[in-house]
Amino acid sequence: MLGWYPGHMNKARRQILEALPEIDVVIEVLDARLPYSSANPMLASLTRHKPVLKVLSRADLADPERTREWTNHFDAQPNTRALAVTTTQARELKRIPKLCHELAGQVRADRDVRVMVMGIPNVGKSTLINGLAGRTIAKTGNEPAVTKRQQKVRIAGQVALIDTPGVLWPKIEDQASAYRLAASGAIRDTAIDYVDVAIVTAAELAKRYPDALSARYKLKELPPYRPNPEAERIEADGDPGPDLLAQAGFDGHAILTTIAGKRGGLRAGGEVDLHRGAEVLLHELRDGKLGRLTLETPADIPVPEEEDAATDASGD
Repeated sequence: MLGWYPGHMNKARRQILEALPEIDVVIEVLDARLPYSSANPMLASLTRHKPVLKVLSRADLADPERTREWTNHFDAQPNTRALAVTTTQARELKRIPKLCHELAGQVRADRDVRVMVMGIPNVGKSTLINGLAGRTIAKTGNEPAVTKRQQKVRIAGQVALIDTPGVLWPKIEDQASAYRLAASGAIRDTAIDYVDVAIVTAAELAKRYPDALSARYKLKELPPYRPNPEAERIEADGDPGPDLLAQAGFDGHAILTTIAGKRGGLRAGGEVDLHRGAEVLLHELRDGKLGRLTLETPADIPVPEEEDAATDASGD
């Protein structure tokens, strides 16, 4: 689907592998609006033998009910705890050192619990570290890959944090995840066609949050969903998968056209500037102006192919 591997990310992977033997606990920072898509499967593979605290950042932008579903989902996994926070709110971060000690188990009294903080770019890692430290330690920004090297900082509660650069994976296999990451701003706006991202996002919001979408853009009614049966699967560097742009089809395009027309995207002669509509929708989604929304639930996690095949064989 999408492939890239900047040199500093390859270096970061090596640094993580070198540091892991001395680490007691891993904090993986996820976006509460897309906890599955913002989890790097490469990091999960690297840290599979370590206890993990899943910190769901930007909880103030996410649907509270869906966030509870996600924290319950992660808490049910072995050696894993989950905590939803707004990383700019220091009082919400106070539980983190205690949770790290609980996950680490028995650690010598004369040393800190060593915690590695991981996550993809632009997910809130640096803001979390600054909040825990009570001062500006890590550089923050709204562009992916701000942190470029490892750094270590001691915080209250006998915890030593090691920050790592945001690491994307060499290829995003799941097309739905790629679109959600693009919608949230976690990957650069040039990675996938901007208008395509907005079309798919408009369709997703119409299905998940029709009232919020209609209220924000004063839509009298949402267009009916008309899937394109001739283009439901595509080849994407491998096995066939669903064509989300085709499935978004009529409704996503029609919604974006209406938004563009209402928000300064209507040109002379009645031509509609879809790029203008895309800017409005995606920027306002990222800023939380449509309300507290979550783009996926645990039910959206794809079933591994081997499980799928086993289910088919059993006839269920």
